Amino acid sequence: MSDSSILPPARLHPEAELARDALSSPVLSRAARLARWAGPETRVDAGGGLVEEQVPAAAGELGLSGEDAAADAAEAWRIAVDTGLVEVTDEEEGTVAAGADLALLTGGAPQDVLGVWLTALETVLADASVPDLGGLVDAIAAEDGSGGLDLDALDWQPEAEAEFLDAVLGNLYLLTVGEEGPGRTMVPLPALAASVVVPGDMAEPTDDVLEQVSDAMMRLDDQFRMLEPVGLVEYRPVDEALMTDADEEPAAPVDDTDVSRYGMVRLTPLGLYGLRARLLDAGFEAPAVGDLADKGADALLDGTAVFPPAAAHAETEHWLSRREPLDAARELLAAARGTDEGAPLRRLRCQQALSLVGTSAEPALREVLDDAELGGLARVWLAEHGADDVPPPSETMIFWLTIDTVAAQLAAEGNSEELRSLVEGLASQHSGFFAAAWRVDHPATADVLEAMGRLHPDKRIAKEARKAAFKARSQSPHGG
Repeated sequence: MSDSSILPPARLHPEAELARDALSSPVLSRAARLARWAGPETRVDAGGGLVEEQVPAAAGELGLSGEDAAADAAEAWRIAVDTGLVEVTDEEEGTVAAGADLALLTGGAPQDVLGVWLTALETVLADASVPDLGGLVDAIAAEDGSGGLDLDALDWQPEAEAEFLDAVLGNLYLLTVGEEGPGRTMVPLPALAASVVVPGDMAEPTDDVLEQVSDAMMRLDDQFRMLEPVGLVEYRPVDEALMTDADEEPAAPVDDTDVSRYGMVRLTPLGLYGLRARLLDAGFEAPAVGDLADKGADALLDGTAVFPPAAAHAETEHWLSRREPLDAARELLAAARGTDEGAPLRRLRCQQALSLVGTSAEPALREVLDDAELGGLARVWLAEHGADDVPPPSETMIFWLTIDTVAAQLAAEGNSEELRSLVEGLASQHSGFFAAAWRVDHPATADVLEAMGRLHPDKRIAKEARKAAFKARSQSPHGG
């Protein structure tokens, strides 16, 4: 995924709702609770962490117990310091006070709360890229006895580990925003691991690659367990029975065909917001539905040209909700004009947008009935809305609209099955289609006819289309 590519738009929840989700996430709520608990007697060490004798009290304040209580309390305190909920007031004395950002959690705007949460997210993501502490202990003290951290012995490359997690989260983001539904599908952990391990040109993974996928799954299992409490993901962990030794009998019968046993994950609405914010910071163009609502119709039609259908529909509804139907229709039609390469797809998006506008827009459509570029789609709209006295289109307009429609479909979908069916239908319904079509004065005529020749399964008809394309390119001022 290159940072110059435009990603599909994210359908974000309202910021007020996301802020509530952030406040209720275990990581941030614990940090806030400790920030309010801290007082004049609270002491921290040189690194800003709670002194050891105060950790049990912090764990008690959070209602934590068990062997992980101290570590979880210490982590919550570190999040409080990292996010500015707590400030160290005197490093020598180790005293603290409530940080300026603590007040934002109760008195700030939703965006302020989300800003604090994003800082907490960065801390947790950094922690998730660190290997198991047991391995770290073994790696302490290099062979020269300097007491340094021997990263070679640990086989841990911090940058590579962070890049691996970023790649996985990037793919999870793409899967989420690319869904045509509400984006709630759980993704199997093996598929997510394979998406960053298996080379794209590898038809059948080798045993070595499959072993790498398995190792990646185990790393991701640990990482997603850490990322769930910050509210980034919903996670169903890998079944513990899968991690038993081969010679051990599982405690219960195991179903090897149940993919959910290997881990399932999905982004939360808050997680989608967080990853989009990180992508924007990294220089990616990561739009969100609603970004175009206050822009002109030209920006809407060009912007939604690369959107999946459901996202384009949602963005257009946002845009229309800010305008009177008649004004919106006139603006859309004006923006749909043009002879540039992107014009056919703009007109298709215009037609789709106008299908969401009520009959009060009818005057705008009647105004363009004689327009060479817009008259055809205006007649279609008026007919679909049951308008009276719609003049029939000329043969020239019919052929121009046909070329324009196929050009738009080519730009939107490429060589899809739907387009193949459209091409076959056109050729079968009009026996002299190619004899007339090459004369159509449209910039895309030759390209459309070439595509029809490529897509039509009948060799004779395909040859006709290619001959027509040659004529169009030779005799049209638009051709080469």
